[in-house]
Amino acid sequence: QEILEKYRDLLTLQWEGVTGSMCAPSQDEWEQLLTNCSAFLFYGMERFMSHVLLNWLVAMNIPKCRLVILLDLVQSQQSYQRITNSDIHKSCLRVALERPTETAMLLSLTGVGSVLATQWYTSSEEHAERLETLFENLLSFGKTTGQTVHILQK
Repeated sequence: QEILEKYRDLLTLQWEGVTGSMCAPSQDEWEQLLTNCSAFLFYGMERFMSHVLLNWLVAMNIPKCRLVILLDLVQSQQSYQRITNSDIHKSCLRVALERPTETAMLLSLTGVGSVLATQWYTSSEEHAERLETLFENLLSFGKTTGQTVHILQK
């Protein structure tokens, strides 16, 4: 929330989304957010694909979305328990499709121009640092996505 407040003036006037942990977006809300955006940021616990229905995502056509940033793969005891309980009811193939590379491929097939995603589990503090670096370089300094990724790799 602090990072969003810090960069509020640099964000577009059409900034829409869901913040907080009070409730999870419905599939309709996910669809509306993804289809009506030019850039999409997911900053949350566990795998992004564990929050959306696979059948719903692969049927989507979202070419207006030029960039998806997935800052997922953060675990807490509560989120780990939720995802474990959810994964029990999924096939091995379905769980495999929720991995970062597969998620990026699925999003690309729906028309997303670029996907920037974490590749392994990390702490919420490290994610906050990544988000700060992303916003600083993309919004404050006007760097390209590629330049920003290069900075994140250092």
